[in-house]
Amino acid sequence: MAEPGEVRIPVRVRPGASRTAVGGAYGDGSPPRLVVAVGARAVDGAATEAARRALAAALEVPLRHVRLVTGATSRDKVFGVAAADADDRGRLAERVRTLLR
Repeated sequence: MAEPGEVRIPVRVRPGASRTAVGGAYGDGSPPRLVVAVGARAVDGAATEAARRALAAALEVPLRHVRLVTGATSRDKVFGVAAADADDRGRLAERVRTLLR
């Protein structure tokens, strides 16, 4: 269950990429997963932490506002992003929609 004031973002992590990038959609699910490519390898949580940092930067939120909800050992993860109010949640949702294109 989502924390109050939290936006849930399904993500597909691509570890071992040549550069870090956030954008594009993976899969036909509803909702589609946001692709996060990171240079870190999937060893000891390095790719997960790199994805968390990349997501925070792409959404322009402090790193402390982004937490892993599910998927610690999977490429498919769900991150929760803290939002202060409805306007903040709307801004985050719009930013995610832009990144999914």
